[in-house]
Amino acid sequence: MHIRPGLDSRPTRLATPIEFIEANEQLARSAEQPHGQIMAIDLRDVGGEIRHDNLDHRLTAALGQTPWITVGIVDGHLDPALHDVADAMDLLFAERSGGAVVVDVDDINTALTELRVAVDASPQAAHALVWLLRLGQGQGVNAALFAESLANAMLQSSKRFVGWLGARKQPVAADGLTESTGPSVAAIRSGSHLAITLNRPSKRNALNVDMQDHLADALDLLAGDDSIDGATLTGAGATFSSGRDLSEFGSARSAAAGHDFRMQRSLPMRFENVADRLRVHLHGPCVGAGVELPAFVNHVVADPDTTFTLPDVGCGLIPGAGGTVSVTRRCGRHRTAWLALTGNTIDSETALAWGLIDRIAPAT
Repeated sequence: MHIRPGLDSRPTRLATPIEFIEANEQLARSAEQPHGQIMAIDLRDVGGEIRHDNLDHRLTAALGQTPWITVGIVDGHLDPALHDVADAMDLLFAERSGGAVVVDVDDINTALTELRVAVDASPQAAHALVWLLRLGQGQGVNAALFAESLANAMLQSSKRFVGWLGARKQPVAADGLTESTGPSVAAIRSGSHLAITLNRPSKRNALNVDMQDHLADALDLLAGDDSIDGATLTGAGATFSSGRDLSEFGSARSAAAGHDFRMQRSLPMRFENVADRLRVHLHGPCVGAGVELPAFVNHVVADPDTTFTLPDVGCGLIPGAGGTVSVTRRCGRHRTAWLALTGNTIDSETALAWGLIDRIAPAT
């Protein structure tokens, strides 16, 4: 079969399962990369077709190895014959279905176009992300975090990130925000309880190296002191955290040194280690690490005004604070890919429905 014009370059053209298999096989024989970045596959009303000729196994195997970013278009109620196939997709779209694992969209073509624009803007990061999410299934947390860090180290030399870094202006504290006083992370013990507060409100609690070190120390205290029954983590000021401090992006002496630092002083692993003893209360616009780190914890509460954004792919990187592990574990691979690839923002109600948080409640 010859790939029909538009099949591999226009995501609004939906392939059938057999068209995708044949196109993927042709691509493998030619040893060429696809002209297009995304392949959308229509899985609606194909349950009977999938059951014949071992097509489900062929399709699942192809999805695990294809260089395309694959998007499955499904109905709200997925045919049981398609479960393995759907799970192997990088994303799943359905129109207003309310399905448990899909990304509900108002219009399939609009969503595919939005995805295509985002992927075309940062293709290396986008493909690194989906491959990492594919390979991360079933991996232990340490191994998955190591792979995430390596991918980010590699992407720091990408044209997209180097261009973004060169064009970025130093962030300025927003008007009306109170300058922080005292340590960047306050840890106060009251009896058997430890209250931890991110305390850089003038920088929207952006995580710089100093703040990460102090937060690591507080989490180590929680992990190592059995007399502490539990802890809460909150953020001072307008938001829990706006993510990593942009002023320190690219400041490591080398990508390898940055990777080594992330592994030696791993905040994600520290959150993982105290997941059942730490309660996090989120508020305001939570961005990047401000989403990824809390997602490791077993009890995450969000104020009704909280929003959630994973913007790294747009900068040429991928989530780098454990989000490919923590967010995936809570939301599933398909929704994590959608959030990270597009950089879209979701509200607290959507986050609750997706399992990213456990409860919505005002800060007390």
